[in-house]
Amino acid sequence: MAEKAKKPAKKRSSGGKQALIMKKSGSQRVESASRLIDARIQELGDWRGEMLSRLRALIKQADPGVIEEWKWRTPVWSHDGLICTGETYKNVVKMTFSRGASLDDPSGLFNSSLEGRARRAIDFREGDKVNEKALKTLIRAAVALNTSSASDG
Repeated sequence: MAEKAKKPAKKRSSGGKQALIMKKSGSQRVESASRLIDARIQELGDWRGEMLSRLRALIKQADPGVIEEWKWRTPVWSHDGLICTGETYKNVVKMTFSRGASLDDPSGLFNSSLEGRARRAIDFREGDKVNEKALKTLIRAAVALNTSSASDG
């Protein structure tokens, strides 16, 4: 009889969603999140995994100080606050910027969640080209917004 694997501790947030709680030091938590993102990319095993991997690389190039996290069963990238998530669905890889409504988007990358007061997202479909320069600019703008807000507080 096989033993059941132990599940990570979970905690209910005020919004009723579950957040993964890692009871390790900061560097181990980051390493664990990176491993979970690696595992998600591998488990997808199709164009979505390739796209998520590419977006992850662009985020790291745009902001070498980015912190990878794993929240809501989703890859999350932060720097003085949440920058964006990398959600995967059957037909899209969705890059959601938590404060996207406050960002200039002169290249028109945002194509989803346009009605929200705070969030904006970019849906990538199979075969879509990524405007790397514009995306890096948008990521840097999100980091700058977080950094300026952090210094205001």
